[in-house]
Amino acid sequence: MKKLLMGAFALSMLAACNAGDDQLLNQEGNDGLTASSNGAIALRGCPSEDIRKEALATNPELMAKFTENERFTKQFATDLSLGKVLADGTVEIPVVVNVLYRTSAENISDAQIASQIATLNKDYGGTNADVTNIPAEFASVAAGDTKIRFRLDRVVRKSTTVRSWRTNDAMKKSSSKGQDAYQPASYFNIWVVGDMGGVLGYATFPESAGLWNDGVVIAAKYFGNTSSAPYNLGRTATHEVGHYLNLRHIWGDGNCATDYVDDTPTQQDKNFGKPTYPQYDLCGGVNRSIQFMNYMDYVDDAAMYMFSAGQKARMQAITSTSGPRAGLRVY
Repeated sequence: MKKLLMGAFALSMLAACNAGDDQLLNQEGNDGLTASSNGAIALRGCPSEDIRKEALATNPELMAKFTENERFTKQFATDLSLGKVLADGTVEIPVVVNVLYRTSAENISDAQIASQIATLNKDYGGTNADVTNIPAEFASVAAGDTKIRFRLDRVVRKSTTVRSWRTNDAMKKSSSKGQDAYQPASYFNIWVVGDMGGVLGYATFPESAGLWNDGVVIAAKYFGNTSSAPYNLGRTATHEVGHYLNLRHIWGDGNCATDYVDDTPTQQDKNFGKPTYPQYDLCGGVNRSIQFMNYMDYVDDAAMYMFSAGQKARMQAITSTSGPRAGLRVY
């Protein structure tokens, strides 16, 4: 069992994904890692946890919400009286895609947006074609259908003069040449921006539910099916939506740290590229086979293809009738 270390967790959190090396410099403060300058393919990274860490440390109200969300999530997993998300166990989340573009290329097509919604529904529905690649060792704990679906409600397009965005939420405000969120308590807002340096995307967590900045930001070339391999299959959004629904990085953003999920083996650190199964990590004196193919690791899009049952339970808790994202429920 992974221990619930609230103090250590609060000191280690905030979430955004970058295409960059660990050695690369930040754009500005916690803005994330920049892409390499030598033209080499950069490694996936995610500053969402870092952004969250700063917010929790400076905002007692957010910290209180985070603490209550974790208490509720733990209770949900063991108390059947809390019931299912919907009568059939499924919640359909209405999605608003806010496209901020400076050039015609950044004004992505309806088809590209549709491909991203389709990918989310396959990945969260357990109908992705590569689900057959899950090793037998992890098949028994695979989530299968998470009972979460995504329905495109509207696309908001806005021309802007901003050449490159930071991870400071400026794209979420009309006053800073961005676009205000559309009813964030009841709709899942995604901002697609032309460029964030080397950052692929970042997300808010459930303690931000309904706030003006609540949602996910993705760079246009990593949104949906694109030509930007190895992040060309729409799984940057799959990963970031996981954060939005209260999933941590699978290694817990620390050496052998907890991700609050019992059926994801503890691992030392993040993984990149396309690892070959099996991979092992030594944690607590135990050498374990690790679940690098989980959507909440840093591997290439083509190498990630599963959530675990424990992760499914956390997401269902967050979207349940009593959860912090209950406003997203569609009846």
